[in-house]
Amino acid sequence: MKRRQLLVALIVSFAGAFLHAADPNAPIRESDYTTPIKVACVGDSITEGAGLPDRKTQAYPAQLQQLLGDKWLVGNFGKSARTLLNAGDFPYQTTGPLKEALEFKPDVVIIMLGTNDSKPQNWKFKDRFIGDYKDLIGKFRALEGKPRIFVCRPAPVIGEERFTIRKKVVEEQMPLIAQIAKEEGTGVIDMHAALDGRPELLPDGVHPNAAGATLMAKAAYRSLTGKSPD
Repeated sequence: MKRRQLLVALIVSFAGAFLHAADPNAPIRESDYTTPIKVACVGDSITEGAGLPDRKTQAYPAQLQQLLGDKWLVGNFGKSARTLLNAGDFPYQTTGPLKEALEFKPDVVIIMLGTNDSKPQNWKFKDRFIGDYKDLIGKFRALEGKPRIFVCRPAPVIGEERFTIRKKVVEEQMPLIAQIAKEEGTGVIDMHAALDGRPELLPDGVHPNAAGATLMAKAAYRSLTGKSPD
């Protein structure tokens, strides 16, 4: 009887683990890791924390670290003006932060790019957006640790255009990112919804203030842990 109960328990445990791994949006279980879970936040100036008085404590990756606690280690690999498109004016894949993010050997990767791609000189290459996004995902998938990957719906743009960043184009990217997530089996974090309808949190129309970065950190926290932040 005990052997049968043990067998049933093992089957249930295996099935649960399989389902957990199969769902790209499933929360990450701290119990699966014996060392701090390393999270690489990949992005542009919004991730980097442009416009904040203290990026080291107020950028969304820093605030995410505060929410997650010492069982996690969050790295900020955001770089101003960077594009997802490899043919863009400042492509992320040809810059130092990508190399640093890969060398970080993350267990989790959060990618939020696309805002600068909405500029006219970049979006003329929009037909390459899906392929270049998958290429970037592949760079992290090739790591030995096989990190969990989350792609983000970009933050909203206030007004039709700011710094040649175009609201219409950022919104045009949303279904493309959904398609990428489905085809690549990645999780999705909705940074757009976290800030939508809150123009006071985006004082220059593009970059969140500290309160806006807090909402972004909370959105990431909920996706990573399945819990609501305090």
